[in-house]
Amino acid sequence: MNGHDQKAAPDATGTLAALWRLSGEDERALERVRLSGKEPGLPSSFAVGTAAQASIAASALAAAELHRQRTGIAQQIDVDMRNAAIEFRAEQYLRVDGAPAPEFRDRLTRTFQCGDGRWVRIHANFPHHRDGVLRLLGCSHDTEAVSRALQSWDAFRFEDAAAAAGMVVTAMRSFDEWDAHPQRQAVAGLPLLSIERIGDAPPQPLPPASRPLSGVRVLDLTRVIAGPVCGRTLTGHGADVLLVSAPHLPAIEPLVMETGLGKRACWLDLRNAPGRQAFDALLRDADVLVQGYRPGGLDALGVDAETAARKRPGLIYVSLCAYGHAGPWAARRGFDSLVQTASGFNHAEAQAGGSTAPAPLPAQALDRATGYLMAYAVMAALMRRSREGGSWHVRLSLAQTGHWLRHLGRVEGGLQTAMPGFGDIADLTEQHASGFGMLTTVRHAARMSATPVCWDLPAMPLGSHAPAWLPGAGAYSAL
Repeated sequence: MNGHDQKAAPDATGTLAALWRLSGEDERALERVRLSGKEPGLPSSFAVGTAAQASIAASALAAAELHRQRTGIAQQIDVDMRNAAIEFRAEQYLRVDGAPAPEFRDRLTRTFQCGDGRWVRIHANFPHHRDGVLRLLGCSHDTEAVSRALQSWDAFRFEDAAAAAGMVVTAMRSFDEWDAHPQRQAVAGLPLLSIERIGDAPPQPLPPASRPLSGVRVLDLTRVIAGPVCGRTLTGHGADVLLVSAPHLPAIEPLVMETGLGKRACWLDLRNAPGRQAFDALLRDADVLVQGYRPGGLDALGVDAETAARKRPGLIYVSLCAYGHAGPWAARRGFDSLVQTASGFNHAEAQAGGSTAPAPLPAQALDRATGYLMAYAVMAALMRRSREGGSWHVRLSLAQTGHWLRHLGRVEGGLQTAMPGFGDIADLTEQHASGFGMLTTVRHAARMSATPVCWDLPAMPLGSHAPAWLPGAGAYSAL
């Protein structure tokens, strides 16, 4: 391990306390959380188990505190590290009617060595990203053909050319190289997450209810993992989450299955006037809007934070992006695996394992942690809105979460841990009927004594529901 990244052994309790202080809520709430288990949660030199346990616990504690503010009822929360770490790999353990979920990774979604000896990671799971990379390389959809074509490129030049073409490719960097990069310097100047007041509105206290988020309405404009995990977490605490997509947008069905519990899913094309009008009607009655487009990506559609808050005063608007909202890479597209590669994790994990080839983290840890941190921040913002009023803008990025994970400490000998197979984690699974068949999923790691996390609706294919809120506008589920 690099000496400048070596810290004391990861401390989940201290990590959770530091996260909770970002909410501005009463620190005595931490006394009602029990964390069990220890690192290594997964085979990694990084504190992936600590990140999983702390981020899941933070989201559960925010839900418990919101419920306590609504009802006066305090409750106990228990989060086990093993369960939390396995939940960070939930898509790997998904079963559909007893069989492994269909493979969704394109064969080009992997690392390749360029002509200068450096490595690049290509993301090709969306057809337009795959086809764009192949056009850039001038070769066929074949790993050998891509490998040959990349021999005429150096890694950083290919990274820049792909970004200019709107594709998602990153070169592998060491931590030292990432630390010298202007984007890392921009990320280092940002907090892990921000909750900023962007408009005025009267306080909107939530009335007593049976669940923490009963009566709260969430528009979910996210795809893949981080944003969908946020939406699934919110609906697990009682929110009405409406996932808005459109037939022309690519989707990865196994991830829709795994993150779709509790949500309703509708089609709306925001590129045309009827779609925007229908969306605005939903927005006027929403409490939260979560979107995962790169900064500025929704401005032309009138769904940017300031415009949305003017249309719906009191809105909690959540922006998720890959590399942060500041810096030269702010507008770059990216996914967890790409951010891992660019920001030094794959290089450092390889070094820890005695290899020179890129070594990914054992989970989409940046995605998963960011998803739970998003849910935590939403509930913290709802508590602020209850007391202070206002519209609020929550901002997070995968790179900011990576910066946080990197500085949680390293796990000595963590790579010697065996990767758990499905048979090893069967005790942590549960089954849900769905629109895709019977799903076997990983059980949520947070155990709440008064308001257990549960999902009232099955995961369904995109477009299965009408673009409308559940009946009873403004009605809350009373005790």
